[in-house]
Amino acid sequence: MSEKSANPAPLGLLGFGLTTVLLNLHNAGFYSLNSMILAMGLFYGGLAQVIAGLMEFRKGNTFGTVAFTSYGLFWWSLVTLLLLPLTGVAGIKFPLAADASIGAYFFMWGLFTFAMFFGTLKANRALQFVFMSLAILFFLLAGVGFTANKDLLTVTGYEGIICGLSAVYLGLAHVLNEVHGKTVLPIGPVIL
Repeated sequence: MSEKSANPAPLGLLGFGLTTVLLNLHNAGFYSLNSMILAMGLFYGGLAQVIAGLMEFRKGNTFGTVAFTSYGLFWWSLVTLLLLPLTGVAGIKFPLAADASIGAYFFMWGLFTFAMFFGTLKANRALQFVFMSLAILFFLLAGVGFTANKDLLTVTGYEGIICGLSAVYLGLAHVLNEVHGKTVLPIGPVIL
């Protein structure tokens, strides 16, 4: 008796994509940073991706495990960076991260994502687009951190919206293509 397990990628992609769009609507200047973004970061961007990563682990997919778990923990770390100075731990107040340290944080995530992009070169074009646009997003956010340039933040927000929407598209494509048993939303050829 064999069981077919569900594809965890749509959960991870949608958790990442929806949360990324909402944060970058803030970066583009549509609204201020608020509890909606932080809640999405903790739960759908964070927890859902960690769960997807653990499901990928069970399927033996190292790339999916590393990607989803890492980006889920990215969201938790980002929310913690924003909230820790406001709340403190054990009575200790932590200073707000300086712009240069935030720049370094995003730069390291950019390097990680750029390296992970090479793991997508044998995957579909849509996944390649998600990872390359995410690497660009992290490097732009690093630039904002290093320069504190508000105009660059606005441009970064629009690029982040595109990146997030590409992940939403890919996640929905996985679901709809599987449900219908045919290509409803194309994701580009798999490159071997």
